[in-house]
Amino acid sequence: MRPQPLIAVCDVEKSSRWYQKLLGCTGGHGGPEYERLMLGDDFIMQLHAWGAHEHPPLKARGATPVGHGVLLWFQVDDFDAALKRARALKPKFIDELLYNENGQQRETWLYDPDGYVVVLAGMPGDLGK
Repeated sequence: MRPQPLIAVCDVEKSSRWYQKLLGCTGGHGGPEYERLMLGDDFIMQLHAWGAHEHPPLKARGATPVGHGVLLWFQVDDFDAALKRARALKPKFIDELLYNENGQQRETWLYDPDGYVVVLAGMPGDLGK
């Protein structure tokens, strides 16, 4: 199994650039209505424009809170580099740097341009420098 989450966004191209900078990934499709984000050969995430292609759950922004109860969680090999990329984007942080006792890893929690919660988590046992 390979999870490939899809989120609805206001501006696919802007969100694509944001996630590419944050995650160090590339665009695999491109365009104003749909994007596939790739990390090497791995397809990791999809971005879809609100209202495009008549998909009922993606029809109207504002019908429900954006992403309520959903966290876009990415475990990263190099947490320090990921945190540096995140800080460069100047997002609204929920928690800029924390240590998760349960996961035994460092994490940063932030909002993406559409208000989705994104978590970057280091590898278990990586306490940093």
